[in-house]
Amino acid sequence: MVEAIAVVFPGQGSQYVGMGLELARTHPEAKKLFLLADEILGEEISPLCFQGPIEELSRTIHAQPAIFVIDYVCWSLLAEQGLFPQVVAGHSLGEYTALAAAGVLEFGEALRLVKRRAELMQKAAEENPGKMIAVLGLEVERVVKVVESLKSDGVIAIANYNCPGQVVISGELKTIDKSSKLFEKVGAKRVVELPVSGGFHSPLMESAEREFRKYLEGASFRRANFPVISNYTARPSTAADEIKCALEKQITGSVLWQQSIERMLERVKIFVEVGPGRVLSGLIKRIASEGKLLNVEDVASFRRTLEELQKGGLEVGWSRR
Repeated sequence: MVEAIAVVFPGQGSQYVGMGLELARTHPEAKKLFLLADEILGEEISPLCFQGPIEELSRTIHAQPAIFVIDYVCWSLLAEQGLFPQVVAGHSLGEYTALAAAGVLEFGEALRLVKRRAELMQKAAEENPGKMIAVLGLEVERVVKVVESLKSDGVIAIANYNCPGQVVISGELKTIDKSSKLFEKVGAKRVVELPVSGGFHSPLMESAEREFRKYLEGASFRRANFPVISNYTARPSTAADEIKCALEKQITGSVLWQQSIERMLERVKIFVEVGPGRVLSGLIKRIASEGKLLNVEDVASFRRTLEELQKGGLEVGWSRR
């Protein structure tokens, strides 16, 4: 019996210089998508992916469109082979690639939304300075207790429930600095500041979410070809209106990643991370004690993943549509 497959897409923070270059050189479809992305964005995002510098690539306004494009390029290679997953999800920004992969949004429309999202989030970050930290090795109940105790001091929120022992906190600079000391005091193994330019997934992003909602209202959402699990609800859906409603709340809402993976485990045992790096694979490994982890980010990983899937009884053109 062929096991069901989940495809997951990484978000901001997974970027690195050189991502996608080998794929563009060896796969005509990948090269075509990079050229199309440059045309849609009105700027050359592909050279930034291929050559950097990392400082520019890591800026929110560049990182988000770049990662979306790489995610989608990698997905297109699998789609060409007829892959039809049981369910898909993306981490924060990665949710937009999941929606494009599922046919909810067309590539061009999704990319334009991602670009506008990045611009608004960058603007909000400049107007309301903040940062994010990962709290490692502390029970989620204790994390919640510390966050609640500091809400009268300033803006602070749980941004990501990533996996057991890893929760990301977001908020104002002084409040996050104060929280770091408290987390260590109550038993956190480590508190790590994340290399991001703002307090994402917190009330600091309210202006971005409010403005972005106008753009979402004008976008054309279609019924998904296969279920997409929302960051905001951790529930699968194929309904366009339901998906759109959850996406409207994603910029300030918590990313329920652990809960999303736990929901996937009810249906699948094979996870394919599609996009740069293997951050999500590391998180999934801590959530799922069993299951196969595969990835596609370059030519070698694409070939390995195809070989592994074929060993499991899948052949080229295995679509279940």
